[in-house]
Amino acid sequence: MDKHLEVIPLGGMGEIGKNMFAYRYGDEIMIVDGGLAFPDSHMLGIDLLIPRIDYLQQNAGLIKGWVLTHGHEDHIGALPYILPRLPKVPIHAAKLTLGLLREKLSEFGIRENDVDLREVDTDARIRIGRHFTVDFFRMTHSIPDNMGYVLHTPVGRIVHTGDFKLDQHPTDGKPSHLAKIAQAGAEGVLMLISDSTNAERPGTTMSEADIAANIEKIIEGAKGRVFVTTFASHTHRLQNVVHVAEKLGRRVVMEGRSMVKYAQVALNLGYLEMKDGLVSTDEMGDLQDSQVLFLCTGSQGQPMSVLSRLAFGNHAKIALHRGDTVILSSSPIPGNEEAVNTVINRLYEIGVEVYYPPTYKVHASGHGSQEELKMVLNLANPKFFLPWHGEPRHQINHARLAQGMPKPPKRTLIAKNGDVVRLTADDFRVTGTVPSGAVYVDGLGVGDISDDIIQDRLAMSQDGVLIMTAVLHPTPHVELVSRGFVKANRDLEGNIRKVALEAVEAGLREKKRLEDVRDDMYGAVRRFVRKVTGRNPVLIPVLVE
Repeated sequence: MDKHLEVIPLGGMGEIGKNMFAYRYGDEIMIVDGGLAFPDSHMLGIDLLIPRIDYLQQNAGLIKGWVLTHGHEDHIGALPYILPRLPKVPIHAAKLTLGLLREKLSEFGIRENDVDLREVDTDARIRIGRHFTVDFFRMTHSIPDNMGYVLHTPVGRIVHTGDFKLDQHPTDGKPSHLAKIAQAGAEGVLMLISDSTNAERPGTTMSEADIAANIEKIIEGAKGRVFVTTFASHTHRLQNVVHVAEKLGRRVVMEGRSMVKYAQVALNLGYLEMKDGLVSTDEMGDLQDSQVLFLCTGSQGQPMSVLSRLAFGNHAKIALHRGDTVILSSSPIPGNEEAVNTVINRLYEIGVEVYYPPTYKVHASGHGSQEELKMVLNLANPKFFLPWHGEPRHQINHARLAQGMPKPPKRTLIAKNGDVVRLTADDFRVTGTVPSGAVYVDGLGVGDISDDIIQDRLAMSQDGVLIMTAVLHPTPHVELVSRGFVKANRDLEGNIRKVALEAVEAGLREKKRLEDVRDDMYGAVRRFVRKVTGRNPVLIPVLVE
């Protein structure tokens, strides 16, 4: 048998989000993660993006097991959509990751006995199939129970860092277990897969302890109510804010479904400590403004989030006023900047005190900067290097960082989603591709939206839609319905009807097929509308006999 391993990224390459890997050796496949991504601004109406899994469905019988590195949405968020489409195999993950996954699966009506969930310690060693041995190691991140792993295969060792930063003062007191990376490096690492998110940033990433101290100073000086928003899954940040609030005599109130859900799971599993437990707005009682702190959703400017509703005065139970303090303890995901800025400006208009990064140091990334990336490269000392978890600029800058090391990797590849990376003891190259890309989730529909439909939505959003209905009998006439095209304009509508009717009558005289008559009407109206308005609305021609 040709002794080679195939490493197939199905998501997470050239992007931040949608993380998913497949490893194949012979007749066995092991999968890592299954995350989602959020849509770009042009993907109108789309809720989520999940990885295409055509390759896994075509080779479903070869899948032997699954490994989850941690509980963030970009690593487990797609699983409720993916798992029902693949065979039931063991899914190995740490305690908090499984807790968050169970919560997600229950929301989708997926029962516990429909899946095979197996809890592992963050330093466990497991075997998947005949060819894969996974040796986990803890890495600090913005959520507990975050893991990387050393994958032992017949062709050699692979080190995958998972998401990480090397926080010297982690919130839970559990630092990265770098000894396992160093041990693997001493024994020989064939390939390193490492987090590229902050490959452009020099130095090291700020510690959570520093952010907690900065937030404490702000809250200590606040006279009225304090509202803090961050990612609901940022368990370490939530814990630090809770500790600060309790220290300063403020009762913590949680607002927002995802915030309460994540916090409840973390509380139940012992990853979040609160003296008084979860409190809702209805349970606040007669607390004074200086005695309360709200943890709420809305860090990305989502229209229906708690912070957005507060900013625009649409919250049913709470209204912001002068003297309140709002802390946005997160950075906008690319594409969300405009929404976040709109919320910030609205908060200023209300007259509240607003703190947000980078103007104020109230957020630190959960990903390592250049010095941390170099430390991992030094410890692993890989023969081959595969930068991962980043846009192309992050991957390429990570590759350059690696080539600048005293002992650079022999070869570095910038892979794309769907690339089949062939790995042997002496060979590291892309030998083919598998289907990849994004499946759109829109409401309850999964995969029923194509790029053509996205383009139609975009066109309608720019120039509107014009529906032309030509009634052929007894006397031909044309009716128009438009949305988002122009405000009521009888002259323009009359001229469009005239152009459409002339095309229909000409086609009927020439006894053309109805399909051709419809196309003639479409073409004539499109040319006329473009000429007189300079616009290209979506045209929908309809013939009624």
